[in-house]
Amino acid sequence: MAHHANAAHSLKATKDKDLNCTMFQAFEWYAPGGGIHWNQLKDKVPSLSDAGITAFWIPPPYKAAGGENSVGYDIYDLWDLGEFDQKGFRHTKYGTKEELDALVKAADEQGIVTYVDTVLNHKFGADHTEVFAAVQVNSDDRLQDIGQKRDIEGWTAFDFPGRGAKHSSFKWHFQDFTGVDFDQRTGQNAIFRIWGKSWSTRVDEEKRNYDFLMGADVDTTTPEVQDDLFDWGAWVIDNIGATGFRFDAVKHIDYRFISDFIKSARSRTQKPALFAVGEFWKDSLWDINNWLNNLGTQFSVFDVPLHYNFKEASDSWDRFDMRKIFDDTLVQSRPIDAVTFVDNHDTQPGQSLQSWVQPWFKPLAYALILLRGAGYP
Repeated sequence: MAHHANAAHSLKATKDKDLNCTMFQAFEWYAPGGGIHWNQLKDKVPSLSDAGITAFWIPPPYKAAGGENSVGYDIYDLWDLGEFDQKGFRHTKYGTKEELDALVKAADEQGIVTYVDTVLNHKFGADHTEVFAAVQVNSDDRLQDIGQKRDIEGWTAFDFPGRGAKHSSFKWHFQDFTGVDFDQRTGQNAIFRIWGKSWSTRVDEEKRNYDFLMGADVDTTTPEVQDDLFDWGAWVIDNIGATGFRFDAVKHIDYRFISDFIKSARSRTQKPALFAVGEFWKDSLWDINNWLNNLGTQFSVFDVPLHYNFKEASDSWDRFDMRKIFDDTLVQSRPIDAVTFVDNHDTQPGQSLQSWVQPWFKPLAYALILLRGAGYP
């Protein structure tokens, strides 16, 4: 019987489902575009509810730089949920704001809550460039500067002409970022730290500092940025009726900001049990535990070490000792904070974290997480 206290509090389902919370990742990397996904998923709500699903993890529902075929992690405008004509389309890859609202409502009526995939680390698709001073850094050692300060031309100005000031009047400029990965003036692809900015020290220490991941790296210490993101966090929960967040790439974001963000959202929505799960992608139980200890608030994390145990077992066939399948995993050491899974959109073949569990082992892996009392599958 899978149970997760924070998840159970967010549900409006039956008593049996409260004690058997099961999250469904409601997308995959190669899901068709063209704005049909929300409607297709809504049609499946009754059968998924009957199967015991109690929560949807939906893909990034806001406008991405890549338009209608973007999975959504190249985030452009958090405040556009398929409502405004931006990046060539009104809808996102998954559909319109109205279709999203209808999906969340239909799911709620069937006892399924909704968690929003939330990308706060970076932005893409700026409306125009700006010139500012920056210094190139070593991609393998982000604390090592290369060369001297110089002016570069970066894609950092976000005016949102299709949305204007509706929902939010905040416009982004280079002062709201810590770094970029492209100089339009020279055509150079590299990591540039904006002059006068520092990488956050409260991030993963891979590459000595793993603050920068891609695109225009958001400076979460800027008060105006914090205000806009905190406003959005409360707004998106109340506006579409969601009950939690799945946070992308948390090891690249200042953990103090993540803690402040979820505390703000819980307070402003008056939902103290608002669910939060982070993608801290590292096969290291020590690093995951250390990150959770630093947050100072209840937070769940995907059990990446368990996924890699499944991967190793599936590749090893009959040579793997199944008595060790839960060794060094989050669900074994910290079950209340563990979200267990087998594969996801990033581990699919051809994706950035490709580590696909072989099909023959998947029924065993799902049995292990669905029939285990600890963790939130």
